[in-house]
Amino acid sequence: MKSSQNRLDTPLGQTPEPRQTRTARRVGLASFLYGSLAVAVVAGSTVLALRDKGYDGTGNGQMVQAAAPDAMATDGSATLDDAKPVAAAAREAPSNVEGKPQIIKVPKPVPENDSFKRIVIRDPSSVGPDSRVAHLPDRALLEESESGVLPVRDANGRRPFDAYARPWSGAGGAKIAIVIGGLGISQTGTQAAIQALPGEVTLAFAPHGNSLGRWMQEARRDGHEILLQVPLEPFDYPRANPGRHTLLVSASETQRQDDLHWVLARMTNYVGVMNYMGARFTADQAAMEELMDELAQRGLGYLDDGSSARSLARDVAQRKGVPFAASDAAIDASGKRGDILAKLDELERTARAKGMAIGYGSALEATVETVSAWAGEVRKRGIELVPVTAVSFDPER
Repeated sequence: MKSSQNRLDTPLGQTPEPRQTRTARRVGLASFLYGSLAVAVVAGSTVLALRDKGYDGTGNGQMVQAAAPDAMATDGSATLDDAKPVAAAAREAPSNVEGKPQIIKVPKPVPENDSFKRIVIRDPSSVGPDSRVAHLPDRALLEESESGVLPVRDANGRRPFDAYARPWSGAGGAKIAIVIGGLGISQTGTQAAIQALPGEVTLAFAPHGNSLGRWMQEARRDGHEILLQVPLEPFDYPRANPGRHTLLVSASETQRQDDLHWVLARMTNYVGVMNYMGARFTADQAAMEELMDELAQRGLGYLDDGSSARSLARDVAQRKGVPFAASDAAIDASGKRGDILAKLDELERTARAKGMAIGYGSALEATVETVSAWAGEVRKRGIELVPVTAVSFDPER
């Protein structure tokens, strides 16, 4: 009966295939598929194993192993001896997050007639400083002096202005740089500013502050680009006194150089300097040329706080080849939150009209809190916060 039913279900002119034959065919097909999958897995594992051993298809594979940076001193200090092995190793190939050695494959150049495509692995240091070693001074960019350790170009002309700059997107939209100065004077205020302000905000340290080395390291670990403020002579000096080692127009060239070196040696890892007061000094041609010569030699930039209309800084800096920027507005002259917001709105309008704007303020509690809250909102309005090096005119770029 079963045979009759099977034949009725079978199309006319065709002989039904035995059940055993159909079963065998299915088993054979399944075996073929599983066998092909196994071959693919073995082949893939072999390729991965060879690649991990540095094999690039031509027998030219090489491997470079970088040691993890050594730990810093427990007190946070960074000496030249600390920086020598650590910074060099970090520039060559930073370690992974766990601190274990990282293997970076560096294939040899491929011949032009090679038809195979190659994966390009970029040098990690080319995309900006590693935050884990950003607080370490680069020994090649320092020199010993009677005043202490001073910034300087290295043998190849590389500048602190480049080495310690914070990376940014490079996009062509509207940009705003905010510089907050007076760091290092108040310990509580300095810590609050470093912790609260986003990394795009540039921090400027006063040379008369305390624990500048420690604060520099903390700021750099948090991603901030930093400047060093230089006390320059105002018109009503000494009634208005910027402090010890103020650069004076009436002083001898040797005395001005000694004072400048004392200031420059107060900390490391900064991209440039900015004036603290200095309306009289910045209006003196000879004094400013002397200052800019020193900055050009050492590869440092200069930020003018914009407080004096008589400042010659822009013209002299351009002639001497010094990276230069000038603040468009002081954002906290009154110290009131509403006034600060109004100045920040003004900076936004300037940035949209000119493509960029720079604002300068002090590390007051109201300023830090207002800028921190505003920074999160301004990004939503299509404006990029950038470090001051991103909006500086640089003759060497």
